[in-house]
Amino acid sequence: MIQGNDTEGWSGTGRSETARHPDAGGEPGTGGDEAGGDENLADAFRSVGRRLRETSQETLAPWDINPSHFRALRVLNHHGAMRLSDLSEHLHIAPRSATEVVDALESRGLVERRPDPGDRRAILAELTGPGTDVLRAIRAARGTEAERFFGRLSPADRAHLARILRELQS
Repeated sequence: MIQGNDTEGWSGTGRSETARHPDAGGEPGTGGDEAGGDENLADAFRSVGRRLRETSQETLAPWDINPSHFRALRVLNHHGAMRLSDLSEHLHIAPRSATEVVDALESRGLVERRPDPGDRRAILAELTGPGTDVLRAIRAARGTEAERFFGRLSPADRAHLARILRELQS
């Protein structure tokens, strides 16, 4: 069951905690058993996740960047130049996939490859100036989208959601 105010369910509309998500089927208030309530919560969570992914892809579209490219830009910005094998570990993808991501970003001038000064056999991927500019613009656009998406929540609800998500991540 959802913890918190006994008079508000997941929607914040004053429904009881056992109210079902409208897309889950059945009548509101009939999801009374614990397993059904958890299933409805999982369905609502998946639905919100799907909407966030769709919004994210729409936000990235003007730059012709997909989520994998964006993640690579973020990692390179945060950690600096790195070997492709290290990038693949940070992104939790196969080394071949990291090569494809870097190829795509390099072809657009957002990332460049250069020799590793510590090992002539190794190549480093590094964010370029234009890559940094694109990353900055995407972050601003994503911030605007996040504000639009989460703006309907009160500051207290946002804080509760952030706390809950941190706990679920651990």
